Amino acid sequence: MSAIDIEIRHAIHPEHAEGMSTAELRQHFLVTGLFQPGRIKAVYTHYDRMILMGLMPTKGPLAFGPELAQLVKAEDFLARREIGLFNLGGAGRVRAGGKTYELGRHDALYLPMGTHNVLIESARPEEPALFYANSAPAHHAYPAHLMKIGALQGDELGAEASANRRTLTKYMHPGAFPTCQLVMGRTAMHIGSVWNTMPPHTHDRRMEAYLYHDLPEGQAVFHFMGRPDHTRHLVVRNHEAILSPPWSIHCGSGTSAYAFIWSMAGDNQTFTDMDAVPVPTLF
Repeated sequence: MSAIDIEIRHAIHPEHAEGMSTAELRQHFLVTGLFQPGRIKAVYTHYDRMILMGLMPTKGPLAFGPELAQLVKAEDFLARREIGLFNLGGAGRVRAGGKTYELGRHDALYLPMGTHNVLIESARPEEPALFYANSAPAHHAYPAHLMKIGALQGDELGAEASANRRTLTKYMHPGAFPTCQLVMGRTAMHIGSVWNTMPPHTHDRRMEAYLYHDLPEGQAVFHFMGRPDHTRHLVVRNHEAILSPPWSIHCGSGTSAYAFIWSMAGDNQTFTDMDAVPVPTLF
């Protein structure tokens, strides 16, 4: 039985959020401590029933066991769910449904509804894999899909003049292969650029989660959230995640270059379904 920590996060009305202190905003929207040696951390959010997970296998494999099944009140964790896993650490592997998948740094794996006997392990315990995962409810079992970073083509966005030059790489999206809800990818800032998702936007039909990583020691990202006319910010460190409600903008500025894993679930999978928020309208 794997060691596991579980949190439940409830949905927050925007008017409630606008009256919160910094500590309260962090309590409800910031996820910390995702990667602990030999443990699984799972955060169940009532925004589109998304589950964020951090898995750091060390001496032995970590299993999707009965605790996770109980969390979703099912006979198995993926009985009615799909999941996407990104490896942000050393070489690792996933054993699932009788198959073995090898994942290097920045590789990802999609597993469909109905996948059983999932085991996560590091190739070398002294250089552990760091698996960041997002899971959403599913209605159909599509094929599993392994994505190797070397085979993916990123899109160049932004410009040096506006300090937001970045590479956005779509991993799980309808243009690549089918999933039920999950859309996931990675955005990496270029050296000298610090602003992500600028100008910002909202998408009232989908929630989004951000996992910030590749942030050097001692550096931070100032993540901006809230309704466009009631913005707030949270200071985010390396390997910390943000829950972004459908009513909230999501953009950030770092004290150095960084990257983040973005994921969405909700009404649709249309990447361009967003409501732009021009900078002059922000308050």
